[in-house]
Amino acid sequence: MAATAARGSVSTAHLGAALRSQFPALRQTVYDGKPLVYLDSAATSQKPQVVIDAVTNYYEHDNANVHRGAHALSIRATNAYEAARDKVAAFVNAASRREIVFTRGATEAINLVAATWGVQNVGAGDEIVISEVEHHANIVPWQLLAQRAGAVVRYARVDGATGGIDVAHFKSLINPRTKMVAFPHVSNVLGWIAPVAELVAAARTVGAHVLIDACQSVPHMPVDVQALGADFVVASGHKMCGPTGIGFLWGRLDVLEGMPPYQSGGEMIDQVSIHGTTFAEPPGRFEAGTPAIAQAVGLGAACDFLTSLGMESVEAHEHELAIYLTERLATVEGLTLYGPPAGSPRAALAAFSLQGVHANDLATFVDQDGVAIRAGHHCTQPLHTALGIGASARASLYLYSTREDVDALIESIRSTQELFKQLS
Repeated sequence: MAATAARGSVSTAHLGAALRSQFPALRQTVYDGKPLVYLDSAATSQKPQVVIDAVTNYYEHDNANVHRGAHALSIRATNAYEAARDKVAAFVNAASRREIVFTRGATEAINLVAATWGVQNVGAGDEIVISEVEHHANIVPWQLLAQRAGAVVRYARVDGATGGIDVAHFKSLINPRTKMVAFPHVSNVLGWIAPVAELVAAARTVGAHVLIDACQSVPHMPVDVQALGADFVVASGHKMCGPTGIGFLWGRLDVLEGMPPYQSGGEMIDQVSIHGTTFAEPPGRFEAGTPAIAQAVGLGAACDFLTSLGMESVEAHEHELAIYLTERLATVEGLTLYGPPAGSPRAALAAFSLQGVHANDLATFVDQDGVAIRAGHHCTQPLHTALGIGASARASLYLYSTREDVDALIESIRSTQELFKQLS
């Protein structure tokens, strides 16, 4: 089944409505026949039929282990797996397919870098600069590395005026002892979009390496890893219409070539003898064991699907939705919206608090109306501590979202708010 909304065929204003039929999960009803309004795409996206079909087709026709067999199924499986690498490389404009390392997701990709490049290059007294805004996946691996190496992790604070990282403070932390600088391309809570060029330039002044968490950018806007100028970029497949259990690390080839293996076993070797082992060249060096073949095939299909739409169109659609979402939320009395101020660029997601209603209660009650949002700390406890709150509610939109989805959210928030007023 091919994607039916071909590039340029649907205006951005109607993209969400045109695509919904291609996402089976969005066609369901919940709780007494109420239509599902899915506003939790920052946690995971729904999957189009073409991706589901690609995974099913692999299991029905091509299921075999890769790189290890001369029979027809193994050849087809290997070709499909490696074709997926080509598709990911093209999607993010990697200079070489060898720069794409398949991982279980962005979390494993960051851990891979910390456990290989980090162990090799970060020592006692060295520093790693991140921020309070980070997802835990871009905090904990660096903390563990610092503990083992005797290094120090420095945290840039949140800027209340911009609703994102305090860029001046971030840059002030970078010094000749800094070995790694890591930050999100887009905050998964604030919707803040990082000034990548400025932060990368600051890191380069002291020769530091740069890792960008692109989980909330690769699915939503055109991303050119070469133009970003970093050394490493990580992303998760399940947030970009692909399956769970698959993601990728992009690394500059010259950097990857100098890194030791992450895990050991089959696939990642060159030669093994009782006297020692030599290792494969990247990316194989970092893909020990049987890989997530079906998931990689699904991720390749997701890249095809997104490419067919045009990421410029996806970005334009979400830009319009972001404005509408924040404008509608601003009309709710007692609602505090976190992130960039009105009129500033932001992603199509919004974290907020509602006076008199705990975030978990709000998420539970709007769910009864069929509206799926997320509540909690969103794997960003340091950020919530900096904001002075224990939890927030978050609505996150994607290419299949519509203004009607936002309207349903606002209506449900208002009815929940009214109910709690009556109970107080």
